[in-house]
Amino acid sequence: MWYDFVMNIHEIEERLFLLQDLKFRDFHRKLIPDVEAERIIGVRTPDLKKLAKEIYRSDRNAAEDFMKSLPHGFYDENQLHAFLLCEEKDFDRCICGVEAFLPYVDNWATCDQLSPAVFKKHHDKLLPYIRKWLESARTYSVRFAMGMLMRYFLDDDFKAEYMETVAAFKSDEYYIKMMQAWYFATALAKQYECAVSFLRENRLEKWTHNKAVQKACGSFRITADQKEELKKLRRI
Repeated sequence: MWYDFVMNIHEIEERLFLLQDLKFRDFHRKLIPDVEAERIIGVRTPDLKKLAKEIYRSDRNAAEDFMKSLPHGFYDENQLHAFLLCEEKDFDRCICGVEAFLPYVDNWATCDQLSPAVFKKHHDKLLPYIRKWLESARTYSVRFAMGMLMRYFLDDDFKAEYMETVAAFKSDEYYIKMMQAWYFATALAKQYECAVSFLRENRLEKWTHNKAVQKACGSFRITADQKEELKKLRRI
């Protein structure tokens, strides 16, 4: 099959264009307005994930060469890069790859798609990196850090101090504020009593507070009684 062997970076780009869906491209451009339209090829996520698996499993050298070729010219290449990192099973190699890639992440979609499964097994090793990323001046490094706290530290490894850290973060960046809201909406589903205390005490910026309430009220994981309380906590 055409995807069995990957020889170089240029062939990867060619294969992305072979997977191009023009209708999807035109639709997707509206979702990521911060990315220049000409940088979007228009490859659907399932196709990108499939290609990442095929490259990673059939030609590891090509995968590594591609991930070293930063910055990428196309948004879809960044997406493929994220999915290649998600294939890595070794934490140390994965975290090195994430560290190298994060400075080049320039949109919310790539940031949120980057979620390596290997992180699930190494919370203790991941946490220091999260703390470092939260101190970054880069919007998407901060958003990624909050996303990691949301994905991996709201269940068995939850500590109230992590929620305090997210709540205390101050930024005018829309995509950071949106992640804060998403974090608290998820926290309300998983750690309700702790999370709702931040709303009762108005400890979040008003926009973030109301967006978290809106997202939580749209979640099937929030009970009817909890939704009634949250609606009363909306700030005018």
